[in-house]
Amino acid sequence: MSKPGINAGIEKLRAEALDIFQAGVAEADPARAVERALDAAGSLPVPGPGGVIRAVAFGKAACSMGQALGAVLAEAGLGWRGLAVVNRENLAEIDGFRVLVGGHPLPDDAGVEASREVAEFIAEAGDNDLTFLLVSGGGSAILSAPAEGITLADKLDCTSRLLACGADIGEINTVRKHLSFLKGGGLAARLGGGELVTLILSDVIGDDLSTIASGPAVADPTTFSDSTRVLRARGIYDDVSPGVRERLEAGCRGEVPETPKPGAPVFKRVSSFLGGSNSLSLAAASRRARELGYTVNVFSEALIGEAREAAAGLAGELVRVEGQEGGIAILAGGETTVTLGGTGRGGRNQELGLAFALESGVGSSGRAWSLLSGGTDGIDGPTDAAGALVDSLTLERGGGSPRAALDDNDSYTFLEAAGGLLKTGATGTNVADLQILLLAPRG
Repeated sequence: MSKPGINAGIEKLRAEALDIFQAGVAEADPARAVERALDAAGSLPVPGPGGVIRAVAFGKAACSMGQALGAVLAEAGLGWRGLAVVNRENLAEIDGFRVLVGGHPLPDDAGVEASREVAEFIAEAGDNDLTFLLVSGGGSAILSAPAEGITLADKLDCTSRLLACGADIGEINTVRKHLSFLKGGGLAARLGGGELVTLILSDVIGDDLSTIASGPAVADPTTFSDSTRVLRARGIYDDVSPGVRERLEAGCRGEVPETPKPGAPVFKRVSSFLGGSNSLSLAAASRRARELGYTVNVFSEALIGEAREAAAGLAGELVRVEGQEGGIAILAGGETTVTLGGTGRGGRNQELGLAFALESGVGSSGRAWSLLSGGTDGIDGPTDAAGALVDSLTLERGGGSPRAALDDNDSYTFLEAAGGLLKTGATGTNVADLQILLLAPRG
């Protein structure tokens, strides 16, 4: 039974949490990101005498970013040829671009073929040409071609094992770069000539350019030895395919060329500009929360690690601020992980939301709360949900055992019954995750 008065205001909290989340997503609008990145470049780049403009866009925001760049070029009276590769959920037609599809979250043969076409398109660039590269989250899966000597199945198996054991995005990308055709500077290395200008919408906490989409046009500081070290540290080196082990071992012996490193000549012709990120979206969410009358506490600008541990941290912060007056907004940005032990359905944000509800209950003060934990791309794991939107009554509404659901990594089933799923559909952008925790004023 809920405490007297706990129902009052919960729907308002849920609606305002969604409002704040949407402000963060809007800040990562791909058109705005392209505009910011071009502003950072100082002026609109142009090709040399007789040169042409090429544009390659890939990732979840490929179509939106391509459309935005095309509008800028058209307004400037410039022509271009474009190639875009996007996941099926964000597929759209774009003037001046040929649009291809690549699998996400699981890479597929279409993405492999698209990778080859992108490499050929880049290689055709002449000395006076200008090539724009528009990079957004999801690019690692969408441009999925494996390196020579291994199959896509080999690469998929290795990546799946890394995800299942809770490896973070930096560890995953270290390995993927050394198992891939275009990642880790591989795309830049195939540039035929001219300049390459990269405009980036970051889904990586800290905005490390070598990690975003596995850094296709950025020098790679990691090595084959680093890759084997990650697999051994995670206890899966002996479990990956023989093809993967053979390639990594050959690389360690110097028999396979390393990824392009800092100082490689090609990078003198490459420039990169950031147009959107999780930190910018978190700042926009904070502004919106203040507009709605909340006192804002930013719990973390880099919420990483196990989703359940992150939930426990947020629950502790809720207890810490319960004595404060007025409405309180506790915000965070980041990207957590889940170490799989069960057979259920869910995603990191759903797991975080359910774990938080178990940690927090109604709260010792009886003040109502609501937590939204969602992916800014509208996708959380292999589900149709963007994440979780839970509140003080979620556990009462769900039925069954929330603990059993969590233990089976089956947060989706419990939250669906409890009305605790956040469903936004694909947003066309991706800057990792946002957490919006609202605590109602007393009374």
